[in-house]
Amino acid sequence: MASAMLSLGLSSPVALLDNPKRLGVGKSVGDLFVKGKMYGRVRMAIAVNVSRFEGVTMAPPDPILGVSEAFKADTNDLKLNLGVGAYRTEDLQPYVLNVVKKAEKLMLEKGENKEYLPIEGLAAFNKVTTELLLGADNVAIQEGRVATVQGLSGTGSLRLAAAFIQRYFPEAKALISSPTWGNHKNIFNDARVPWSEYRYYDPRTVGLDFDGMIADIKAAPDGSFVLLHGCAHNPTGIDPTPEQWENIADVIQEKNHIPFFDVAYQGFASGSLDEDASSVRMFVARGMELLVAQSYSKNLGLYAERIGAINVVCSSPDAASRVKSQLKRLARPMYSNPPIHGARIVANVVGDPTLFNEWKEEMELMAGRIKNVRQKLFDNLSEKDKSGKDWSFILKQIGMFSFTGLNKAQSDNMTNKWHIYMTKDGRISLAGLSLSKCEYLADAIIDSFHNVS
Repeated sequence: MASAMLSLGLSSPVALLDNPKRLGVGKSVGDLFVKGKMYGRVRMAIAVNVSRFEGVTMAPPDPILGVSEAFKADTNDLKLNLGVGAYRTEDLQPYVLNVVKKAEKLMLEKGENKEYLPIEGLAAFNKVTTELLLGADNVAIQEGRVATVQGLSGTGSLRLAAAFIQRYFPEAKALISSPTWGNHKNIFNDARVPWSEYRYYDPRTVGLDFDGMIADIKAAPDGSFVLLHGCAHNPTGIDPTPEQWENIADVIQEKNHIPFFDVAYQGFASGSLDEDASSVRMFVARGMELLVAQSYSKNLGLYAERIGAINVVCSSPDAASRVKSQLKRLARPMYSNPPIHGARIVANVVGDPTLFNEWKEEMELMAGRIKNVRQKLFDNLSEKDKSGKDWSFILKQIGMFSFTGLNKAQSDNMTNKWHIYMTKDGRISLAGLSLSKCEYLADAIIDSFHNVS
């Protein structure tokens, strides 16, 4: 009643008693009685609480993170979550690296404070992350030609770089592989950077459409930003060969494009930090200016710490200084300055020879487990599928993902019938699979591939 009175301009029920004739608006008509006396016919207003946010529509579920929500709601004992790219043990449990625990113990013993970091982040982190990416003896580092700013993992680093592109290259277009990680398009859309796709995945071979890729990069406007996956392409797991990388670099140089690498799996794809960074280092060795976004979510398991970096390799120290100053300028109103905990973990692990070697051993174990699962899945598919289909593409892919070639309807069957949760483009995360579940997964894939159109 109080809200209805306020909608009529009445401040309280007392106002109604003092001046009943004020009830002069509304749609409901009836007799008004106060203390037994009739005041005649009046219109009564009905208050409707309309939100100022009525025009805000419901956003669709995130295509990747939404998979986990659906998985949690499923009560079937056979369910598998192969959607989100997060490493699991053979028991399918989250894994905190031992080297991370040791680094955090050292941090506690030092009793370090929680003061704000500079806008560009922790200096010790920025030093080791650049050296890890390019090699400590890289000439670009020695000459001071690399602008590095700590970012909010890979996503935040990509977003900061996209804002930089939009501000200083407003006419440029980004080129994105088809398919790509689901968030790439969101990042460029929100930064108002126009983008188009270059061919990458060939469904006929379940491999790389290299000719199509080269043709599309050649056809793009000169000076485009070409987004490349440094290793373990997401979602396909299909990487160019070293020779193909050289050809890609040739075309990018010919077209005066700017390479933009997303490196989310260094050391986690092959088990070797150097091998997984070889594509980036080759481009830098050619003297090319480029951008590289890094993430430590996968290779150090620091998913929740949001630790990464954006690196811009420039042609001169002066250019690097100016680029870094503008990256900081963009970061300031976005998030002011980055978090410190994950940065200290990385700095401690990479900066300490003993911990660094332990980390490499753990990465090799994690990468090795995924390779074993990949092999076992291939073996089960080959043994169980009597159709003669060639499943060897699974072994040719690399990293934590496998692109199964299943379409949306077949992926839906995987979930609805088999309780296997995955993205609708047919990608599965082998990091969330155990050796004991490979046979069950193979049964589901064979059924979905052959029995669902």
